[in-house]
Amino acid sequence: MITIDARQDFSDPFLLQRAAQLTLDTSTALTVRPQDRSADAARSGGTPVHRIASLTPRVAPLMRDGSATPQSASAGADLTIVLTDDAQLHELNREYLGVDAPTDVLSFPASEADPETGVPYLGDILISIPRAAIQAQTAGHSLEAEVQLLAVHGVLHLLGYDHAQAEEKARMWSAQAKVLTRLGLSDLKIQDTW
Repeated sequence: MITIDARQDFSDPFLLQRAAQLTLDTSTALTVRPQDRSADAARSGGTPVHRIASLTPRVAPLMRDGSATPQSASAGADLTIVLTDDAQLHELNREYLGVDAPTDVLSFPASEADPETGVPYLGDILISIPRAAIQAQTAGHSLEAEVQLLAVHGVLHLLGYDHAQAEEKARMWSAQAKVLTRLGLSDLKIQDTW
């Protein structure tokens, strides 16, 4: 189940559910190995980039090493998308990534499962609606298109994609382009701010 927690007004939350579901359906989850977590921690000064703890307490990891397998991560997985503001993303960006600035989207992978159903909980995605509005205006497309892009980007991070290195970025941008095409957004002008 894809839950939308709208703390900011957004015209059509269904668009985000659709974008997230198409990302899960289209993209293969990457297995995050423990050594990958260590490399990420070293690159980010101690906090694993895009692999930090969920904002909401969850239980029961999918695997002993905390990684998700490609099949289990996307088949029937749950996640939450929180629509919020710059202040909250600024605070979280500073606290978890050491960046004292607002940002458009943050992903908090959980890699856990519901103890009763066994359904994987991938994590939480937070999107700043005010920042998305500015980026949409700058790029010349709708807020709805921008927020769908950010949702796709966030879900890819929950699936283990990253863009810290050129090879990783190429793989992530390719997966992102496939989903955007399925959403009818292949002509979306993407600003490379990540």
